[in-house]
Amino acid sequence: MVVDLKIFSDYICPFCYIGKGLIDRLKEEFEIRDEWVNIEIHPDTPAEGVLLTEKFNVPDADALFEGVRRAGAAYGIEFGKADKLFNSRLAIEASEFARDHGKFEAYHQLVFQANFTAARDISDVNVLLDLAEQIGLDRAKLQTALAERHYAQRVEAAQDQAAQFGVSGTPTFIVNNKYRVVGAQPLDAFRDMLKRIEEEAVRE
Repeated sequence: MVVDLKIFSDYICPFCYIGKGLIDRLKEEFEIRDEWVNIEIHPDTPAEGVLLTEKFNVPDADALFEGVRRAGAAYGIEFGKADKLFNSRLAIEASEFARDHGKFEAYHQLVFQANFTAARDISDVNVLLDLAEQIGLDRAKLQTALAERHYAQRVEAAQDQAAQFGVSGTPTFIVNNKYRVVGAQPLDAFRDMLKRIEEEAVRE
């Protein structure tokens, strides 16, 4: 049985990065057709970014990552030291360019790594172009697509789709267009849910 998973996600959400690790692990056990729908959870973030301590009113930015570091380690995900929250809009548009050129999964992974492991500025066009070039995407064509906002409407449509599904946080997993799971759940809990869904499908 193929499980359809639609995942609403943002590149500035550490739990979404963990969610990718979760889904990659589950794909080793289940036949999963995953569709990542990238949306902005903090569209008001300025182009130059904002300090994490300021955005989340905490004294120490590193403390924000204590829990996610432990959770990410289970999937081989490393969180580096970060002090800023960046605007993700251009990264999302670039990912749609990658999708149209058959490289979405690879680019998706690279953007997460750039933001959370390498602490690079994913709002910087040159960073996005460098990542694209790493996986063989055409740097000049992507630069044009971003400059001319070729994918702006598609990103807006993704935001509308998220609203239709009642998405209020990321990651949100929509399973077989029927079940909604919010947050990067423990592996065993997600595994058990997929097994129950498979059993229900057999009974039907």
